[in-house]
Amino acid sequence: MLFASASSTLMVGAALAASPGNDGTRAGRAVDPAWPEVHWPLAADPAMEKRIGELLARMTVEEKVGQIVQGDIASLTPEDVRKYHLGSILAGGNSDPGGRYNAKPSEWLALADAFYQASMDGSDGHTVIPVLFGIDAIHGQSNIVGATLFPHNIALGATRNPELMHRIGEITAAETRVTGMEWAFAPTVAVPQDDRWGRAYEGYSESPDVVASFAGAMVEGLQGKVGTPQFLDGSHVMVSVKHYLGDGGTSGGKDQGDTRISEAELARIHNAGYPPAIAAGAQSVMASFNSFNGKKMTGDHYLLTDVLKGRMNFGGFVVSDWNAHGQVEGCSNDSCPAAFNAGIDMLMAPDTWKAYYTSALAAVKSGEIPMKRLDDAVARILRVKMRLGLFEAGKPSSRPLGGKYELLGSAEHRAVARQAVRESLVLLKNNNAILPLDPRKTLLVAGDGADDVGKQAGGWTLNWQGTGTTRADFPHADSIFEGFEQQARAAGGKAILSVDGSYQQKPDAAVVVFGEDPYAEFQGDIPTLLYKPGNGSDLELIKRLKADGIPVVAVFLSGRPLWMNREINAADAFVAAWLPGSEGAGVADVLLRDRNGQVQHDFKGKLSFSWPRTATQYDNNVGQPGYDPLFAFGYGLSYADKGDLAALPEQSGVSGQHALPGVYLQRGMATSGLSAQLHAAGKQAEINAIPTASADDSLRISGVDYQQQEDARRLAWSGNGTASMVLHSEQPLDISRETNGDVMLVTTLRPEQLPAGAKVTLGMSCGNDCAGKVDISQALADMSNGKWGRLGVALRCFAGNGVDVARVDDIWQLQASGAVQLSVSRVALGASNEVDKAVTCPASQ
Repeated sequence: MLFASASSTLMVGAALAASPGNDGTRAGRAVDPAWPEVHWPLAADPAMEKRIGELLARMTVEEKVGQIVQGDIASLTPEDVRKYHLGSILAGGNSDPGGRYNAKPSEWLALADAFYQASMDGSDGHTVIPVLFGIDAIHGQSNIVGATLFPHNIALGATRNPELMHRIGEITAAETRVTGMEWAFAPTVAVPQDDRWGRAYEGYSESPDVVASFAGAMVEGLQGKVGTPQFLDGSHVMVSVKHYLGDGGTSGGKDQGDTRISEAELARIHNAGYPPAIAAGAQSVMASFNSFNGKKMTGDHYLLTDVLKGRMNFGGFVVSDWNAHGQVEGCSNDSCPAAFNAGIDMLMAPDTWKAYYTSALAAVKSGEIPMKRLDDAVARILRVKMRLGLFEAGKPSSRPLGGKYELLGSAEHRAVARQAVRESLVLLKNNNAILPLDPRKTLLVAGDGADDVGKQAGGWTLNWQGTGTTRADFPHADSIFEGFEQQARAAGGKAILSVDGSYQQKPDAAVVVFGEDPYAEFQGDIPTLLYKPGNGSDLELIKRLKADGIPVVAVFLSGRPLWMNREINAADAFVAAWLPGSEGAGVADVLLRDRNGQVQHDFKGKLSFSWPRTATQYDNNVGQPGYDPLFAFGYGLSYADKGDLAALPEQSGVSGQHALPGVYLQRGMATSGLSAQLHAAGKQAEINAIPTASADDSLRISGVDYQQQEDARRLAWSGNGTASMVLHSEQPLDISRETNGDVMLVTTLRPEQLPAGAKVTLGMSCGNDCAGKVDISQALADMSNGKWGRLGVALRCFAGNGVDVARVDDIWQLQASGAVQLSVSRVALGASNEVDKAVTCPASQ
């Protein structure tokens, strides 16, 4: 993608008395001069170093190894922390007290207390060291019901307001401390170069300059300013600047993929946020999943140790990402001395922490991990804990902000988030100066994003994917419609909610709010920049209202720029609202006049990502001099500008079918690149027409209605023989990254007939003698007959049952013995919170 210019280089600073890069491993190669030297702002503290030395002298090897391990709260207990001396815990995107995404803030705080007290229990005589509790506070303390939800980073980048970022950091830190954590896995300083990447919205901008201008401000907001009493005090948290390095530059925009560029480009573009973050005293850096020219970052000694800790003088500690060490060559999730020796100080082993602890302990005792390397890592972790004052802090509920739940979503905090929404909106079109609208008139607010806080908040909201939430989960929030309704009512007008755009009385204008549904990480990767390929319902809604003679303002919710030429043409005005978070009312602040007919707030937002001219822009020398975006980086109209826009070309550049990634059966049909097959009596046949049946009549498949005409398939087994419906991929599918976590294979189905003793299995295969299946009979029995629901099987169930998930050819095999009947509409990857019934993996897995 086009980026504005090279990032700024910080001045060379004085080295620490004890070089931060001296990690006890082999000397690295000479560092390329493209990497800047950075001033680490914390001088060596002799008293602290003496205290650390005394602790290291007392600690056993077991206690030291415990400090370098981070486990997830869903996979360990406070007793595990005490017994194994674990240095840190985290709450992953789908890990919550009691396994409930909407657990109360008080439950979070009680859990934090329990883990801290366990770490401080020295009754057995071991060395007592407080545990660190980390959480993905990505756009506010976004895991907690009632917290302030700020716009995602892509929106914040459009504000060009570093001072606002600082204040957002302060508020996020305070609300995080309320619930007991002292470590935020933020900020993300990726510089996304391909909008197909599912994490593009976590980046402030495609421009390294914009990212660099925000990084230091956000770090200081979260941590406080070095040299002041506020630095890492009870109202601030430590950060993890992430993901080091090049996560925004992977080939094809593939999450966890390979960044294939020169070292100079890596330093100039993707490293832009790290020098200002380090200069601001960032206490941790999170290493990335991605590779750099084929070498996994988590195992790259040169970049982790020689560059980050050496050349750039980073004096905090490096933590890896979720089981990322398992992707390093020669490693597994259970064992990876190579990552630790490369410079990872703390291994995030969420669900494999015990196995990793055991293998790391053995590696230290054998000498595979040098004791000097272990001592360096533990010392780095101890320095951060001492800077945070954790040894003396007491349990989280007794700290300055612990339990002050009134701060969650407070009026003051929400006002800052609402300001961020206002300043992030980007106006792309305003024909005939339709905006701002008159709140004294009758306004129709339509579209599936109009009154949906979960949709406007996006991924990483209460759970990993941000899906499955309800309005009740956001007690301190306004939907976009609610903002319009409040202001129209106050001005003497009327705002009417109608998701489908129907109305009794013709309105004076319509606001259609629509966009991407929530997603996170690789589940948001897309093959082209088409918006909802094959689903033109939003465009049809805009056109229908226009055909009725109603002026239409389109408000687009998205985590990235997409090819929207048809929707832009159809609407009179088009606003990129990104993912605004909890304060949807900020949209009305800008789009509506005040009750006296005056402009309340003008548009300030400027594109931090250029807007594509076609849906296939990444096939056309993107980032090269010939790249010609539809709306360039920095574009954004104000009310003073003439906003008329000539009709745009409506040829997307895409030919053929393009399904969303991770979707294998949609509306009863196999998606692009897959075929539906019927396997029975040793024979295989493609399903080219419906109805159809196997040659031995053991399985009949017919069309059935679910949400539309014949958008599902009814499978009826006779009970004579065993038969399967299969979704076969022309090219083997690699779902190894998806298997690293709680991703599920989700089937939308309706059980209709399940005789006693009948057996139904769901399987995958990866060629001859490479297959695995899971019995789903009981799960189907537990689902109500005659009702549609979503049944999920974790991908790890298949991986643990013989499937090589790096080369799957049959992604879905539904087989039954007995006179079973059920209907299926959709098969796709999904998160655990998206299913109605989850199948438990066999105990051996």
